[in-house]
Amino acid sequence: MTADLISKARAGDGEAFRELTEPHRRELQVHCYRMLGSLQDAEDALQDTLLAAWQGLEGFQGRASIRTWLYRIATNTCLNARRSASRRPARAWDMSGVEPPEPTRLGEVVWLEPFPDALLEGAIDVPPGPEARYEQTEAISLAFVTALQALPPRQLAVLVLRDVLGFRASEVADMLDSTVESVHSALKRARAGLKGRRPPGDQRPAAPGSSSEQALVAQFVRAYESGDPDALVALFTDDVFLSMPPIPLEYEGRDVVGRVFAGIFRSGRRVDLVPTRANGQPAFGAYLRAVTGIRHGAGLFVLTLTGDRIDAFTRFDAGVLPRFGLPRSLPSR
Repeated sequence: MTADLISKARAGDGEAFRELTEPHRRELQVHCYRMLGSLQDAEDALQDTLLAAWQGLEGFQGRASIRTWLYRIATNTCLNARRSASRRPARAWDMSGVEPPEPTRLGEVVWLEPFPDALLEGAIDVPPGPEARYEQTEAISLAFVTALQALPPRQLAVLVLRDVLGFRASEVADMLDSTVESVHSALKRARAGLKGRRPPGDQRPAAPGSSSEQALVAQFVRAYESGDPDALVALFTDDVFLSMPPIPLEYEGRDVVGRVFAGIFRSGRRVDLVPTRANGQPAFGAYLRAVTGIRHGAGLFVLTLTGDRIDAFTRFDAGVLPRFGLPRSLPSR
């Protein structure tokens, strides 16, 4: 069947090519997202990958599977993008009337974007190779993807291919036109670098859809929509981590994160929250209330939960809302 589709695709049959590649499209998109940290960049890289595969199908020699061949193209496409891309620039604090506290540090990965759970269907259910070290759900979390972005591009590629997807060292060496020894060396450095860079808030999340997750999410919504900083802070872990890409300000610890939200609530800003999911975690479109008129999108909030507490809160700008099927504004109440 595959050989027949390849023959037809080589003869210019676009439908045969789609049959060959469509089963792998979603997982390739997730792979590009892990490599690049940006959904927009991942979509561009996926399209470039499929175009390169279509144009280069004559060179496919069958030494590896179509899936492995596509991963080779996608990985190198992402490496080229990492080398040449002008990443999304940092932005200044954008809440008028609210003065943020001094940040704990300035984040480096300001281009980070969330990944809609709707696009994960069929993408992370593919069993990884036997040498994979991470669960697929853990390896799509914001904390993990953020940490990956700090690695040198080639180390990042080797770690994702080996430890997330479970490809053999010989397969990875072939994908990267390298040697097995070089792959082993890069993987060792990547593991050490990842261990040193995993940010706070990188705990294993609560089970998606569990009763404990639902209860905690309901408490969060009540506290945030009512503008109650004490109730909100009570839901945080001691080392809760707050980030707001593309704003580089980052905060660690319940006290300082609590001050950030207290300042926001004191300004009179109140939002209505519309639930969704991102990166395997609870998320919300936030819409700023107005005395009269339309409620405009103010951002997307993504929570990382551990047990019965929130240990990371990531706020993205409102530009990502349409990717989650959320409107840019809501009608007045």
